[in-house]
Amino acid sequence: MTAHPRLSIGLPVYNGEEYLAEALDALLGQTYEDFELLISDNASTDGTADICRRYAARDSRIRYTRLPRNIGAAPNHHHVFAESRGELFKWASHDDLYARDLLRRCVEALDERPEVVLAHAAEAVIDGDGQVRVPYEYGLATDSPHPPERFRSMLFEPGGDDMYGVMRAEVLRRVKPLDSYHHADRTFTAEISLHGPFHQVPEVLYFRRDHPTRAERAHPGKRSRCINLDPRRAGRLHPTPRLLAEYVWGYVAAIRRVPLSPADRRACHRHLLAWATSRIRPGSGERVEDRAPVDPVRITVSVDALVAGREGRQS
Repeated sequence: MTAHPRLSIGLPVYNGEEYLAEALDALLGQTYEDFELLISDNASTDGTADICRRYAARDSRIRYTRLPRNIGAAPNHHHVFAESRGELFKWASHDDLYARDLLRRCVEALDERPEVVLAHAAEAVIDGDGQVRVPYEYGLATDSPHPPERFRSMLFEPGGDDMYGVMRAEVLRRVKPLDSYHHADRTFTAEISLHGPFHQVPEVLYFRRDHPTRAERAHPGKRSRCINLDPRRAGRLHPTPRLLAEYVWGYVAAIRRVPLSPADRRACHRHLLAWATSRIRPGSGERVEDRAPVDPVRITVSVDALVAGREGRQS
């Protein structure tokens, strides 16, 4: 590993033994190699620590830390970013998979487009065995040169997983750290979008794994998900109405923090008001989960052919 790797990858994990090794194989087998991999083990009680230590002994790019107690997913995400050294940064999930060229294509996009603050790739949802189940088409206008248009799209359109793209670290440092209220990841990503456009590599290179123990499924209720993000949310001072109010305020605060022109700020406030009004109406608020998935025959992609470590699984 170089003294100052260009890219830092932060991987916060808690009890991830089932899929962690596959994710590490996929990341360490990238065609882009100038990175450090920061793994923060959130006091796991399974075999996560053994897996991390085994991989760290084999690859000097890995920096492994085990926290003495579970601080929650949101603070752990911030922890790996705070420890990063690269000019570029990416969060990685312990249960997702990454095509060999994902990092290279994202870094190239950032190098070719100085105005772009985040680069990611087309994605597909895979099951526990790594088979494609739900490929999605990315429909957000995050590539627009106009901040209000990007913001409006983030509000109204069911999104992808832009938070797991490759970002410019200096932009990320200007964004309020990921919070732990309901849908805090959405306000977080929306604030990033106000700083500049995103770029989507058109090829499917990112595979989000959906399985029964994934955080969203293991913690189905709003309060349960928020407590998973930060255990301090378990107290009586954090009822569901407060978590929802913080969600809406997160958008307001993001508009206030980012240096926008007066006209752009007014436009963002108008979009936010329209969004909030639409959420009040019965039957409103379409989610990506409610949309019909793209017909699998429209995408010809083999996870086993694209992801390092899965070569022997090709049929």
